[in-house]
Amino acid sequence: MPNVLSIRKVDGKPGSVYYPLQCDNQPTRSPKDNEVVVRMHAAALNHRDLFIRQHLYPAIAFGVPLLADGCGTVTSTGSSPTAKKWLNRRVVINPGTGWRDDPDGPEDPNGYKILGGSKVYELGTAVEELVIDAGEVEEAPRHLSDAEAAALPLAGLTAWRATTVKSANAKPGRNLLVTGIGGGVAIMALLFAVKAGADVYVTSGSQEKLDMAVKMGAKGGVIYKEGDWDKKLRAMLPKERPLLDAIIDGAGSDIVDKAARLLKPGGVISIYGMTTSPKMSWSMAAVLKNIELRGSTMGSRKEFADMIEFVRERELKPVVSKISKGLDDMDSLNALFEEMKSGSQFGKLVIEISKEGQSSRL
Repeated sequence: MPNVLSIRKVDGKPGSVYYPLQCDNQPTRSPKDNEVVVRMHAAALNHRDLFIRQHLYPAIAFGVPLLADGCGTVTSTGSSPTAKKWLNRRVVINPGTGWRDDPDGPEDPNGYKILGGSKVYELGTAVEELVIDAGEVEEAPRHLSDAEAAALPLAGLTAWRATTVKSANAKPGRNLLVTGIGGGVAIMALLFAVKAGADVYVTSGSQEKLDMAVKMGAKGGVIYKEGDWDKKLRAMLPKERPLLDAIIDGAGSDIVDKAARLLKPGGVISIYGMTTSPKMSWSMAAVLKNIELRGSTMGSRKEFADMIEFVRERELKPVVSKISKGLDDMDSLNALFEEMKSGSQFGKLVIEISKEGQSSRL
């Protein structure tokens, strides 16, 4: 039977508990008419997986496969023409369901459901074999390795909506700031904005990460641990366009105060996460400057397809920080989680499950 990576219940309170990983077997089931069976080659971690282990995420489930990112090859299908067309094709998995194409948010009255470790959507990509609806896969861009393709879905979708849709400023000649460079979403936001022709600046707690971002196309960057980082960034902006058009942020904290000094009148803060605190302040200075704060969470099925097509056309490559092999090497898997917990990675943390072309043992 196929292996599955999940969490095991132990006693502890949210925030202090750290659920151990476990590798179990799951029974193989035949696909329904419009389903496909995907032999997974690789899967990737996101911060929500760390939050799940810490019980800082809603509706967590024990024994349900973890992870929302993945790439694999379709080995069998249901009877529908839509499913059959995917046979033997390498695909990436849409990381959520319940949101088709409405630009405002999910149409499903029950809300948006994300893959991995949850009671509300009992599928995940940390499996050797995934059975999923055929409408939830896209062909993996051919220029990407299995690890790179697995690194793309959730971070790419989140960055795509926050950068190209919600900020509406990923355009030639616009000044964008991407905060917290090093994480998967921030790196993808940088790549999307640079390829769209924008002038992109970044923040980080590490000079090494700033240097890597500049090599990827950033115009410059500043250390956010320095109290006057906004003044240093302001000095980097071109004289002919001395203010930012938009900020792409995933931390929250004091970003509004900084934005009031950095953004042009009517500028946009597109915020896709609040890793420092679930609350943030709003200032009268931001009001008087007509600054817009736009929340952005994941993205629709249409935006997922648009993002994959952009990556394919521009031959973008997600950055992979580290690869662990197998779903049963607990020391290696826990090391990936520790790296995410410390924030030391630059790019995505990936688990190699099987190699393309490798015969299935399932």
